[in-house]
Order: sequence, then structure tokens, then C-alpha cells
Amino acid sequence: MQRTIACPYFRRAFGWCVPIGGLAGLIGLGGGEFRLPVLMQAIGFDAKSAVPLNLTVSLVTLAFALATRSGAVALGDIGPHLPEVLGLAAGGMASAAAGVRLVQALSATRLAQLIALLLAAIGALLLAEAVLPFHAAPLLPDGASLHVVAGFVIGIAIGLVSSVLGVAGGELLIPTLIFVFGADIKIAGSASILISLGVVAVGLWRYWRVDAIPRGRGVQRIISAMSMGSILGAALGGLLVAVAPVAFLKLLLGGVLIAAAAKTLASRR
Repeated sequence: MQRTIACPYFRRAFGWCVPIGGLAGLIGLGGGEFRLPVLMQAIGFDAKSAVPLNLTVSLVTLAFALATRSGAVALGDIGPHLPEVLGLAAGGMASAAAGVRLVQALSATRLAQLIALLLAAIGALLLAEAVLPFHAAPLLPDGASLHVVAGFVIGIAIGLVSSVLGVAGGELLIPTLIFVFGADIKIAGSASILISLGVVAVGLWRYWRVDAIPRGRGVQRIISAMSMGSILGAALGGLLVAVAPVAFLKLLLGGVLIAAAAKTLASRR
């Protein structure tokens, strides 16, 4: 699947992804939910092309985020939450293939409507998180087997959303780890990255198997520009975590996602 893209889109892709990466880095997300509207509306990809491309950038951004967070949160700290991490990863990876099949089966219009619905839901979740800050409060009793099973069931739903939107899923994984399993917010962020790496990799592999990833030199340059912009923005955002008004940013970004969802529906009509 070849695609020729004009040069101004490279600068646009980089320029948009620097603030997206910065804002997402401030609140511990991969930023894929904000890159998807850029791919569709600012650059002009159709929904079926934008989703796997977004997944590609998400994988690059996650790998960078894992490397930068390892200094602040050691991977060994995730040990007490290993059962739910394994369950969430297994469920997410198992459902990633189903999400790819769903994207391929839907018409362009139906896919755009589903994307708009999911973006609006994630935006509403961000707004709720801004009003109700995270506090570790496990809903499940202790028990490795129970945590593995519960993680697997929840991971199925999260993996489906990840592969349909091409996102890492941190906006769903982090609240799950905190509210359901009682993880500390910093540990939840690092655990979310580990889980997302597996889910995103499986989804991307499935898109590659069905030849659904756009190719061509122009597409490669777009992906490179978005990856570099996301990485630069995430690095800058990490430096501002201590001083940034995170609750305000969540309110802002939640509103942005809901607006993007409305624009996606309007553009399809």
C-alpha cells in the first residue's frame, strides 16, 4: 500500500506531536489518542490507514518511555503486582487480533463512528480523573489467581480498544491498576507501559500480516517525524511534571478529545 505525501505534512506531523508528546508525558499517557485525530484530520489519512500508523508511533514512544522511566521507577517495583500485570498483558494481547479483524471488517464510515465514540469516552474519563484524583484503593482481595483472571478479563476489553484506535491503552490501564488492584500511581504508569508494549506489538504484527500498514517513503517520513516529535515532547513533559497543573491539563485534554470526536463525526457526514 503505497502513499505519496507532500513535504509540508512532515513539518505538520512533527509540529503537532511535540506538544502532544509533552502533554501526554505530563499525565503519563502515550499520546496515541491525540495523534489519531492529527493523522486523520491534519494530515488526511483515512481511518483504516491512520490506525496502524498510530500504532507504529505508539510502539516507538512506549519504548522510549520505558527507558526514561526506569531511572525513577525500577522494574523490580512492579513485582508485587506481577499477577495482574501478566493477566492484563495476556488478555490485551489475545484481543488485539480481534480488534484488527474488527477494523478490517467495518466500513470507513462505521470505523470513523467507532473511533469518535471511543475518543469521546476516553475524553470523558480524563475529565472524571481531573475531578476525582487517583488514590490507590484495591477493589479485589489478595490472591494471585484471582488477580490473574480479573486482569485477563479486563485486558481483553483494553486490548480491543488499543488495536481499534492504535493507542497504547495507558488511559485505561492506569486507572485499572490503581482502582482495581491498588497499585501506586508511579508503579501503575511503568506497569502500564510494559503491558502496552506487548499489546501494541501484537496489534501491529496482525496489521502487518493482513498487509494493512501503509507503505512508501512519504509514509515512513511521516512516521519518523511523528515519532521524533512525540519523543521530544515526552522528554520535555517529563521535566515539567513537578510544576505542571496536571488536573487542569486533564480537563483541557479531555475537552480536546471530545471536540476531536465531534469533528470526526462531522467530517464523515
